[in-house]
Amino acid sequence: MEHLTLESFKTKVFNFEENKEWKFEGEKPCIIDFYADWCAPCRMVAPVLEELSKEYDGKVDIYKIDTEAEQDLAALFGIRSIPSILFVPMNAQPQMAQGALPKNALEQAIKEVLAVEK
Repeated sequence: MEHLTLESFKTKVFNFEENKEWKFEGEKPCIIDFYADWCAPCRMVAPVLEELSKEYDGKVDIYKIDTEAEQDLAALFGIRSIPSILFVPMNAQPQMAQGALPKNALEQAIKEVLAVEK
């Protein structure tokens, strides 16, 4: 799993400086975990996302954004509560889910929102 900064976000997800409308820059669907180190529910989600990154290796990219370090990115998505998890399909609008989702809910979103099967 890769931690995104403002710069890497623009090349891998969305270059909001060049595009007003959503335009995904990635090569495969992705999940972005907006988290903070002090957030207990975020720490519960982290190992689940680690598992999913192995299980969907090569099919889905999983990124993490530290909302404390990357406040501009958190503001861009209007993050008010964490964890917030953004599901980004290849050719559709991203969808945000809030809270520490269990693994089966994450897998369901990967299937339904990202259109990816294991």
